[in-house]
Amino acid sequence: METISYGDRELVRSWATDLEDNTRRQAETSARCAAVAGPIALMPDAHLGIGATVGSVIPTSDAIIPAAVGVDIGCGMIAVHTSLDASDLPTNLDPILVGFEAAIPAGFRSHKDTSRAADRWLGDHPVPDPNRLQLSHHRKIGVQLGSLGGGNHFVELCLDEAQGVWLVLHSGSRGIGNILAQRHITEARRLCSLLNRSLEDRDLAYFLDTDAEFQRYIDDMLWSQAYALQNRELMMDAALAVLRKMVHTRVAVEERINCHHNYSARETHDGRDLWITRKGAIRAATGDRGVIPGSMGTGTYIVSGLGNGASYHSASHGAGRRFGRKEAHRRFTTTEFKKAMKGRTWQADKAKELLDESPMAYKDITVVMANQADLVRVDHVLQAIVNYKGTG
Repeated sequence: METISYGDRELVRSWATDLEDNTRRQAETSARCAAVAGPIALMPDAHLGIGATVGSVIPTSDAIIPAAVGVDIGCGMIAVHTSLDASDLPTNLDPILVGFEAAIPAGFRSHKDTSRAADRWLGDHPVPDPNRLQLSHHRKIGVQLGSLGGGNHFVELCLDEAQGVWLVLHSGSRGIGNILAQRHITEARRLCSLLNRSLEDRDLAYFLDTDAEFQRYIDDMLWSQAYALQNRELMMDAALAVLRKMVHTRVAVEERINCHHNYSARETHDGRDLWITRKGAIRAATGDRGVIPGSMGTGTYIVSGLGNGASYHSASHGAGRRFGRKEAHRRFTTTEFKKAMKGRTWQADKAKELLDESPMAYKDITVVMANQADLVRVDHVLQAIVNYKGTG
């Protein structure tokens, strides 16, 4: 761990050995924000974000920074260890990919209607302050619950080191999380400007717990995090149903892990009650189970937290981007991409669209994991044999 200080003040604790200068500067700016209640922790996958660095853990006491949580509130991972091993799978895995595409809407697609499971969940978990949403937003809440989205969201069928079969999925709170986040980010900027709260970066605009909008944001954030968790659960159920249709043996669930990596939660650290915002980081308290993916062509790590207090009991959320989406399209070719994906069943016919998600666009996950050996213990390393992503 490296410590970055300003005078006598500790600003940043960094586990990143592969850290760009602009990312370091952004982290230091975040740490100087008046809302921040202690040094921030930089995970080994840290890279430039909007306002707050992706791969950072930010403590606040009587304040919250909406843009630090981000626009995909509650984004995270779910993994299921099944009772299958590799010998139970069909030789041809193409039907499994086709099954994922049919069962789990991705990209801009959603379900035609709200499913019964989604309807039941929404009945038990109504959106806070529904009158602030448009009619179209209410429909989106229902039909997108149980859908993947695009970008770096994915569904994978994986094998562990013992040839055990896993399903792994990455997604968040879809359109409604974005709508609610953008509303509060805009309001935080407006309020900080109105009250002359000094900011080095307007994307670090914050609410104090004395502001009326503070509790409204907390309510929407916590609901969005619950929505994202359920979204992953419904998609995992759908993926398991696909797998059950494709094999000739019973499929049981041995373990199920569902964890956020874009969220905030009230926690106690060093005797203080804090809001801990993890922007691209998972909670890694002692014994916490977590899922840390690399990229489409690299491994996913199933881990247990070691409870390192210096990181606020946190660890990385993935490999972290090395190149932005536009830069990846400029730098790499579909030929390189297909070579990196050799041996996997994936949407190779959409390689051009997915080029910004190629393994070359990401940092080396093995280096990331080595850098956080004091944050998590590696329990399993998974290799994907089927990968499904949204492309529009």
